Amino acid sequence: MSVPSPEQPAQQHPGTVGEVFLVFLRLGLTSFGGPVAHLAFFREAFVERRRWLSEKAYADVVALCQFLPGPASSQVGMALGLQRAGYPGMFAAWFSFTMPSVLLLVAFAYGVAHAGDLTDAGWVSGLKAAAVAVVAHAVLGMAKSLAPDAPRATLAVFATIIVLLLPQPFVLAGAIAATGFIGLIWLRPEAEQQSAEDAFTVRVSKKCAGVCLGLFAVLLAGLPLLVALTGNAYLTLADLFYRAGSLVFGGGHVVLPLLQAETVSGGLVEPDTFLAGYGAAQAVPGPLFTFAGFLGASTTGAPGGLTGAVIATVAIFLPAGLLVVGALPFWESLRGHALARRALMGVNAGVVGILAAALYTPVFTVGVLEVRNPALALCLVVAAFVALTSWRVPAWAVVIAAGLLGWLLL
Repeated sequence: MSVPSPEQPAQQHPGTVGEVFLVFLRLGLTSFGGPVAHLAFFREAFVERRRWLSEKAYADVVALCQFLPGPASSQVGMALGLQRAGYPGMFAAWFSFTMPSVLLLVAFAYGVAHAGDLTDAGWVSGLKAAAVAVVAHAVLGMAKSLAPDAPRATLAVFATIIVLLLPQPFVLAGAIAATGFIGLIWLRPEAEQQSAEDAFTVRVSKKCAGVCLGLFAVLLAGLPLLVALTGNAYLTLADLFYRAGSLVFGGGHVVLPLLQAETVSGGLVEPDTFLAGYGAAQAVPGPLFTFAGFLGASTTGAPGGLTGAVIATVAIFLPAGLLVVGALPFWESLRGHALARRALMGVNAGVVGILAAALYTPVFTVGVLEVRNPALALCLVVAAFVALTSWRVPAWAVVIAAGLLGWLLL
């Protein structure tokens, strides 16, 4: 695959659906560690290794998806697939990144997996250690590009402190909004040099975007009405998971209380089953929202099984897709204005700070401090970090090696 030169932006060299599918399939099989780690894996794969887009363009997309409800890492993946290969590329990115996790969790729901509690398994600890190194590498690289001077570094530190001291989901969006406002009034326009490489061009008309936003709202309001009128079990399941994907900010862990209230308290899933599935979801790659597939397959009544898994998975991710298509064309127009660029300078610094906060908790605390042998886990993190930064080993290879070493040592 050819690498675009600096004079030829990546957007002028669209890829193929097959290319998108294969790259995201590899990520779907190896991206452990939660949404922040996924964003770091994406950065390594698409900004550093393949140069599909610039650091600034990637940070802008991440910032947009942090504002949208739903799974931020999956939405970033959808946006990258859409930019690279249109609507088929968007579907390919979502499908190949999501399906490995869904298949594993549905298999667990059917009782195929008999490994018991995997959260303390050595190979899982190794994968978590690799995620720490990948996120640390991403934070370092993004800081060099997006917070290179004293004002933006200060904004990044400000965001880190806010998120660490106030660990609430809404604080993420608040920190991004605050750094954007400060950037608007403090940062100088000449400090940011916008180039053609920094564009994130998507072939989506504003009319199509408006239709997607309208459909998002119609389904959010209309599904509960249809359920009330018909009492259909299939619509009930779709409505439950569509609302979960539409109304939750902050990523996969935030959606769990809502899913527990709707499925366990609603009598659709047994409490022990819910907890067992949640434990399994921590040990598989990909987005945590795929836990919906496990719950859909585990419902005590109809539809359940494979049908329930498909309905739940599609319903919880559908809002994310509609919002990405609906927001990107307006976002691309907005980010080209001078005042918006000043705000985005602050927003991008805030994104660096949020990733730095997440590097400590939950990534480092879970990947190092909460394993059986923290010293060995930290050694594994350091080795993985050196492999990524000095030896330029691909992230997927580092993950596989870390899993094997964790299986042997941890």
